[in-house]
Amino acid sequence: MYGPPMNATTKQRTARRVYEPEHEEFRASFRRFLESTVIPNYPQWEADGVVPRSVFTEAGAHGFLGTAIDEEFGGGGVDDFRFNAVIAEEVAVAGVMSFGINLHNDICIPYFLRYADAEQRRRWLPGLASGELIAAIAMTEPGTGSDLAGITTTATRDGDHFVLNGAKTFISNGINADVVIVAARTDAAGDRHSGLSLLVVERDTPGFSRGRNLDKIGMHAQDTAELFFDDARVPAANLLGELGGGFKALVSNLQQERLTIAVASAAAAARAVELASEYVTERKAFGKPLSANQNTRFTLADCHVQSEVVRTFVDDCLREHSRGELSADRAAMAKLAATETQGVVVDKCLQMFGGYGYMAEFPISRAYVDARVQRIYGGTSEIMKEIIGKSMGI
Repeated sequence: MYGPPMNATTKQRTARRVYEPEHEEFRASFRRFLESTVIPNYPQWEADGVVPRSVFTEAGAHGFLGTAIDEEFGGGGVDDFRFNAVIAEEVAVAGVMSFGINLHNDICIPYFLRYADAEQRRRWLPGLASGELIAAIAMTEPGTGSDLAGITTTATRDGDHFVLNGAKTFISNGINADVVIVAARTDAAGDRHSGLSLLVVERDTPGFSRGRNLDKIGMHAQDTAELFFDDARVPAANLLGELGGGFKALVSNLQQERLTIAVASAAAAARAVELASEYVTERKAFGKPLSANQNTRFTLADCHVQSEVVRTFVDDCLREHSRGELSADRAAMAKLAATETQGVVVDKCLQMFGGYGYMAEFPISRAYVDARVQRIYGGTSEIMKEIIGKSMGI
């Protein structure tokens, strides 16, 4: 029962003004890809704890990877984040949140586009666009969490290499990844911000190893790993951006990362309302549909309003981001509002299913467990509130 019928979309989606006809054509194409390639196989991937690498190459062959990458490197040549947002929405609607395509597209590829030099672009962009190279980014450490400035992984220059030592955890795409953007401290004497740099660690790098594929309460098909660097020798040519510019680079992409999460959360909340509405209309108790009960209607009406209000705000932020105008505090607002609303709405919608809502084969149950991490990664809700509070001058 993974993946609800993809034609069960709401009227609200067609009425939204953030997208143009070309985005809706792209949506239909990506939806067909999900229906043919992802949804039928998703239960097995959930059991395996990983999405097969071949799915990324197939996505690349269909033009769903690296839409912003120049055509000369095999990408779409269109720098319009709304195409990425369409993918995030459809993944959420289909209930296949573990498919790590948005991490690859929205979070990792922008670093290569902004900071890679000419040689690095020739070396990595074609594979990132084709899916032959799967990307990950390694920021979080066992003792740092959301504190980027507290990163302790070190990279010491030794001739033509950096010697990398440290550990990262909770790294999505960590098992599949061929190229990992690693945040490391290259200047131990520098302050907490200026001493960080980004290094691209390739799959076969000596001294680089992967730990276990972490067992999570949700997002089971998303390979999430521990990464270890034990005197790993990374070519100096793999320095991404300026030496010491890592913190600034990481912060610069956080708006897009948080917007991606917000887009997915808004779509997931709306889909939960659809699932519950369909169920209570069909399910009978005491000789009448559940929808005949006023409390059921009132609860779903409230969930519908919450999800629509959030989606309207997220759409506004999406328009701002497409124009290059989205601020850090607005991105934080979008993530906070969308993920918190998703949590509340999905919980209330699951309740409508009674005992069936607790059964893993029902899409609403998977939506429930997959929703929880949205309030954690990309910056916790508490961090979002700190950012918003500072923007208010308090």
